[in-house]
Order: sequence, then structure tokens, then C-alpha cells
Amino acid sequence: MLTVDYDRLDLRPGMTVLDLGCGEGRHAFEAVRRGARVVAVDWGQEEVETTKRWLGAIAAAGEAADGARFEVVRGDLLALPVPDASVDRVMASEVLEHIPDDATAMAEIVRVLKPGGRVAVTVPRYGPERVCWALSDEYHANEGGHIRIYRRTTLRARLATAGLVPGASHHAHALHAPYWWLKCAVGVENDSALVRAYHRFLVWDLTTRPWVTRAAEKLLDPLFGKSYVVYADKPAAGSAGATPEAGARAFGVVAQPERSAADR
Repeated sequence: MLTVDYDRLDLRPGMTVLDLGCGEGRHAFEAVRRGARVVAVDWGQEEVETTKRWLGAIAAAGEAADGARFEVVRGDLLALPVPDASVDRVMASEVLEHIPDDATAMAEIVRVLKPGGRVAVTVPRYGPERVCWALSDEYHANEGGHIRIYRRTTLRARLATAGLVPGASHHAHALHAPYWWLKCAVGVENDSALVRAYHRFLVWDLTTRPWVTRAAEKLLDPLFGKSYVVYADKPAAGSAGATPEAGARAFGVVAQPERSAADR
């Protein structure tokens, strides 16, 4: 399930892309399939190992595009293990709402982006998220949980304060919002029959992608899409000449992973 629109991100083969808070790697996978040089970062060691395994499996199955590379590292999003101005694109999907010092996280994104680079930031949308908070403290009041709900204008203003230029935006995953409302209503840890049934529907939708649910979600996303997605650019002031290859060299990104286990 992808939240970022790679066409709006303008991710092209050979670019170096940083996936922040990569989780189990869903956005990193697609970037590798598109021929990017991916650096995936997460604080959780389990998430890092899972992403490494899945990316290795994708490469071994021949699903990685020619020239694609990857590296998965454990790192702090407030002090990224990444050189200044070394990446073409950044993806920060469903991560900033977990970070108390989001201003420093945004400053780090600006630091590592090349001038003219672009970031895709996704966060839970205000309305659907507010419903979840109203229905259940358990949903958010836990270690590592959501600590804030962004309004669209607030997120865009904070990105601008960090030095980015917010641009296009959209919403995603309308069909997932009712699932979380239902879980919050019956208890997040309550594996009720209704929750299981809705989950089976979502899995079916993700695996088969029938036109009727794709059309329904496209229609419903502007109304109650679960996620808000915004794309923002770092101004290109006087820094022409940086190349995707330079970013890859800065990381020491290695050949495709089936050739070596060292980067896994």
C-alpha cells in the first residue's frame, strides 16, 4: 500500500532517495522497482532487518530495475547518518506525528536534500485522526504513538519555516479510515469479528485492486482520506551540478544486494 505518489514526487531512475521511518519498507520497495538508489532509515532494529530481507527478496526475484541499489540503516531522524545535500528525494511517510521535536526532523530533511530536491511528507489527516482520538485513548496514548494531529495549514507552515516550499498535495486511503474508526470503537486490541471482516476486505482490495473500489476511493479520498500528503521542494539557490551518482557515492551504496550480504 503506497501513500506517496511517485509521479508527483518526480522520482526518476538513478536518483538517490531517503526513506525516513521506513517501517517494513513499503515505499522503499517501489523506489527500488523504479531504479532508484534507496537509503532506508528506521530507529527500530526489527524494522531495519525486515526491510533488508524484503529488499533482498525483491532483488533476488529480479524485480529491481537496472541500476537500483539499496542500503538499510538504523538511525535517529533527529540526527540522520547522511551527508549534507546528498539526496535527490526524501519520503517521510506517517512518521512526523510520532516525533516530539518535529522542527528538528524537518531541519534534517532540509539539510540532507540537494538544492532543488523534493520531499514527500504524509501524516494522518486531521478529521479522520480526530475521530480516532475521540473514540480511543489506546489508539494514540502509548509509547511511540501519535503525539499530535496536524492541520493541513500547520504542516505546510512548519515545512516552510524549515526552509522548504510546499506545493501539490492530496489525500489517500479513504477505505482505511472506517477500519480504524471501527477498531477504536470496539477497542484497538479487540479482535472482533467485524474488525476481522473489514480487514479481510482491505487485504482483498490491496491484492486484487478491482476498478470499483479504486473508483470509490478516488471519489472518497477528498472527503475522508486517512492520510494527507504534501510535496515540498528545497530551493535550488546556487547549487547546480549535483548528480544522483554523487549522492550514492556519499552513502557508499553498494551493488545490488544479491551479490553481497554486507549491505543487508
